[in-house]
Amino acid sequence: MGVQHGSSSSAQLISDGSVVYAEALWDHVTMDDQELGFKAGDVIEVVDATNKEWWWGRIMDSEGWFPASFVRLRVNQDEPMEEYLAHLEEAQAGEEGRAGLGLLLGPGLPCKEQMRTNVINEIMSTERDYIKHLKDICEGYIKQCRKRTDMFTEEQLRTIFGNIEEIYRFQRKFLKGLEKKFNKEQPHLSEIGCCFLEHQTDFQIYSEYCNNHPNACVQLSKLMKVNKYVFFFEACRLLQKMIDISLDGFLLTPVQKICKYPLQLAELLKYTNPQHRDYKDVEAALNAMKNVARLINERKRRLENIDKIAQWQSSIEDWEGEDVLSRSSELIFSGELTKLSQPQAKSQQRMFFLFDHQMVYCKKDLLRRDMLYYKGRMDMDHMEMIDVEDGKEKDFNVNVKNALKLRSLTGDKVHLLCAKKPEQKQRWLRAFADERRQVQHDRETGFSLTEVQKKQAMLNACKSHPAGKPKAVTRPYYDFLLRQKHPSLPTALPQQQVFMLAEPKRKASTFWHNIGRLAPFKK
Repeated sequence: MGVQHGSSSSAQLISDGSVVYAEALWDHVTMDDQELGFKAGDVIEVVDATNKEWWWGRIMDSEGWFPASFVRLRVNQDEPMEEYLAHLEEAQAGEEGRAGLGLLLGPGLPCKEQMRTNVINEIMSTERDYIKHLKDICEGYIKQCRKRTDMFTEEQLRTIFGNIEEIYRFQRKFLKGLEKKFNKEQPHLSEIGCCFLEHQTDFQIYSEYCNNHPNACVQLSKLMKVNKYVFFFEACRLLQKMIDISLDGFLLTPVQKICKYPLQLAELLKYTNPQHRDYKDVEAALNAMKNVARLINERKRRLENIDKIAQWQSSIEDWEGEDVLSRSSELIFSGELTKLSQPQAKSQQRMFFLFDHQMVYCKKDLLRRDMLYYKGRMDMDHMEMIDVEDGKEKDFNVNVKNALKLRSLTGDKVHLLCAKKPEQKQRWLRAFADERRQVQHDRETGFSLTEVQKKQAMLNACKSHPAGKPKAVTRPYYDFLLRQKHPSLPTALPQQQVFMLAEPKRKASTFWHNIGRLAPFKK
């Protein structure tokens, strides 16, 4: 987990009076004034690293505790100084500026080749450490668990360990490739970019692991309430001579690892001359690994959305037919439209919710505006969308404005939908195009929900509606991840840390805007 030996080395550096910088792997969202909040990519000055779980750090004028596992130590610790000098150099391009710089720099700032050597060495050593972690999990835990059929079912082991054995097999192959390209005598000449490129699709197996990780934590926390499991896992750890981290700490390692690659490659690119034979490959590898991380993030976000969707469905009165989640996992857009359908063709005001594969429409309660009654749904896989010009509409023989038509591909059903304003109609046209794109994208990337995930989301939603009163979603996963607070913090503090993969910034979405007014999402 890098953090453990990182902790001792950083504590050593700090006690020597060195300034130690770490880079945030994930967002740390906190409402606790004793904790330091930050965004993925932020640089944190580590002030105290004596505790291995929680460090004390500083960003600008804010200070506080933060989880050590959310950051990685900078390889080249002088980087912030170096960036400062670069700004200085631009600002004072004159002779005296340069003379002053010489004084500031002092003797022997490592050259770019030394920096590249440091990064290459870090990549190689973290890779070897990681393989050891994976080996320990597979041989120290899984092997022992399989012997105890009285304690574990195969299904339980699959939930706890996910596809970590597959990851272990792949990473061994990957490390072999790296070792071949590693230049022991002159590490800065190593050309390792191609290794990442060759295996960019293989890294997608991490998606399954990251998706399963919340379930693993929940399953594990249930078992850890029973003493015999606590003793058993501790015995496994001691037998394998593993470092003192609990099993949930080990199981977090692959999630951290896949987020670290883009950071390491970005650093490698920074110290690779454009003339270097590895430059193009490192650049392409960085983009490839960012894409892998983005795909995993996207899947993670989708899985978090399914709880919201399940909650939304459980707030709808008179629900009929299968659950939304049986076919869909993303709300694309929602809003009010006037609907005319054949044969009766009388106009009705309805709230429409467009998901991937289907559109659900509901009627509002006349008195309680936040209450919705289920009225029907349309299968978007068998519908074509037609833009209707203002004026006379021939199928329904009525005058329309801001209208579009949904016609079933077999031609037996036609729905006419009218928006209040032209810009609303345009937004719906875009939404229908987005829905088709989403379906296509899911097909290409192989995204789908498991039956277990669907069932669990519906179960959570039912639990949180005890007496018709919606409650906030409970998130045992996050509480579980950061159970161990810093010893000097009061233990009664609410667990408000949110564990997130480093998400790319997205524009604020209006998708939940309309839904925000519905009961389940009221705070």
